[in-house]
Amino acid sequence: MDDTATDRFEAGRDRLAALAYRLLGSAAEAEDAVQDAFVHWQSADRSQIRVPEAWLTKVVTNLCLDRLRSARARRERSVGAWLPEPLLDGDPMLGPADTAEQRESVSLAVLTLLERLSPVERAVYVLREAFAYGHAEIARILDVTESASQQHLHRARHRVTAGRRGGRVDPASARRIVEEFFTAASSGDTGRLVAMLTDDATAVSDGAGLTAALLRYDTPERIAAIARAGFTPTPAKRRFAGGRPAVHYALVNDAPAILFVSGGEVAGAVTFDLVAGRIAMVRGIAAPTRLTRLTRAWRRCRPGAPLIAAW
Repeated sequence: MDDTATDRFEAGRDRLAALAYRLLGSAAEAEDAVQDAFVHWQSADRSQIRVPEAWLTKVVTNLCLDRLRSARARRERSVGAWLPEPLLDGDPMLGPADTAEQRESVSLAVLTLLERLSPVERAVYVLREAFAYGHAEIARILDVTESASQQHLHRARHRVTAGRRGGRVDPASARRIVEEFFTAASSGDTGRLVAMLTDDATAVSDGAGLTAALLRYDTPERIAAIARAGFTPTPAKRRFAGGRPAVHYALVNDAPAILFVSGGEVAGAVTFDLVAGRIAMVRGIAAPTRLTRLTRAWRRCRPGAPLIAAW
């Protein structure tokens, strides 16, 4: 393959990766899908491809659909052990963020809600909401009719809207709330923690990848107790983190987060969904396989001063 063809593919790699990430919720799987698309591009008769961007979009979308439909994916995602892979803000895989719909489509909350959709509904939703494709274009990509595309979008929007909560909180307020939550948890102020949570707050943890299913907590009192225990350092936690990690505030998938970083490695991420100034969802992610790309992005960024230099 000549350099021109390679350069043409590479020029669109970030956009294809952003599409694949929204469809799969996994950066590692998205990277694999894009690399598979490159193999298809290499072997294709490119003289017959009139619009490379459209051709590659179709290939990546269908590769992702194949993954979502696979028996392995259905098995892994059905046992309750699935969480979207978090990405540090500024990662090109997050893709376009010019509109509220584009930013929302890559939030961990919406990526989780997309699991409720069929693979085709998910693809229509992502192509329309995140990449502003028209129904005629979507129909060509997915080999469906325009009417079917519209119906899929209607059902997808309904399901996502029904599960969505709250709205965007200004960055200064978001940081203040999360830092206050961390301070209260670290000091053992359970009463303050409960007051900061919505009445129907939920917390989930991947158990550092050591459990077969997600750990779930569904009352403010239980979440407060778990947060207090989780944010209290112990020798075992420090061994897992590789020492005494620094604790940083960060933005992950356009949402506030706390990162535990040791020796340049992100050992854990806690993300928060906020509703009307209170915390509605807490996600604890510490499985190393879910933090690989986040760690790479962290090493490239210039973080501000940590909340705690050595936890």
